[in-house]
Amino acid sequence: MGSKTAQRKSEARVVALPADFRLAELAAVKSELIDAFDAPAVQLDGGAVERVDTAALQLLVAFRREAAARGQLPAWLGVSTAIRDAAGVLGLAQALELPATMPA
Repeated sequence: MGSKTAQRKSEARVVALPADFRLAELAAVKSELIDAFDAPAVQLDGGAVERVDTAALQLLVAFRREAAARGQLPAWLGVSTAIRDAAGVLGLAQALELPATMPA
C-alpha cells in the first residue's frame, strides 16, 4: 500500500458543493459523493452554494442515508442560506442534519 493511499485513508474527504448546485451539476457531485464512501470520514462544504434545487437536496439526503448505513457520519463544514432556506421549505433540514445556525 503506497503512502499516498495510506494518507488518503486517514483523512476526511471534503466534498465542496458548487455555487450553482442544481440538476446540471448533479452527476459530478454524485460521483464525488460515491468516491467519498471509501474515506474514513466525509465533510460536506455547502457554504458557497447560492442556488440549489430539490434534486440536489434529494441527492444529499440519499447520500447521508447510505453513509449512515455504512457507518459514516458526514459532517457539515458550511451551510449556505440557500441550502437552509430550500431545506426548510422542503422539510429536509432534519433529514440533512443541518447544523444549528450561529447567532449573529
